[in-house]
Amino acid sequence: MTDLERLRNMLEHNEVLTELLDRARKLELPHWYLTAGCVVQTVWNVLTGREAARGIKDYDLFYHDAQDLGWEAENRVIRMVGAACEDLPVEVEVRNEARVHLWYEGKFGIPCRPFATTEQAIDAFPAICSCVGVRIERDGIWRFHAPHGCDDLFALVVRPNPVLAPREVYERKAARWQNQWPQLKVRPWS
Repeated sequence: MTDLERLRNMLEHNEVLTELLDRARKLELPHWYLTAGCVVQTVWNVLTGREAARGIKDYDLFYHDAQDLGWEAENRVIRMVGAACEDLPVEVEVRNEARVHLWYEGKFGIPCRPFATTEQAIDAFPAICSCVGVRIERDGIWRFHAPHGCDDLFALVVRPNPVLAPREVYERKAARWQNQWPQLKVRPWS
């Protein structure tokens, strides 16, 4: 079994995640992925023998649409996804990754270059293990983006990815995650 087959097998344990993948596929958002915490935390839950959806705060649905970088365009997509997912028992956080550079510095104190793709945004997540995205194509094929592979994810290793996020963001996330999954091996910011 390949790492991506193993990853898919683990993600299929989370019924909310698989339902959201199916609904997102039908919405046909440009260059979309479910990513970050909902993917990583599902894997950690499965690896540590917990219910797959336990403790997942939100489900990140990221897409990339550079046609209209205005807030209202993104807000229309947020409302559309919200209406399509209103019966799901989770918060779905929707973000247009083409707009991140417009607000990132104000929130985190450092500038962010514009992302040309959703994949570039995933590549910049604060921890190597969280640089994973998944979507289902129209033909039903599962597509993954995991630029660092799945070794850290499967080994419960949290390692900094200093591409963009500041040290404080990494350390805050790592501490929160380790509180919920004490088995995690958190590597210090170097």
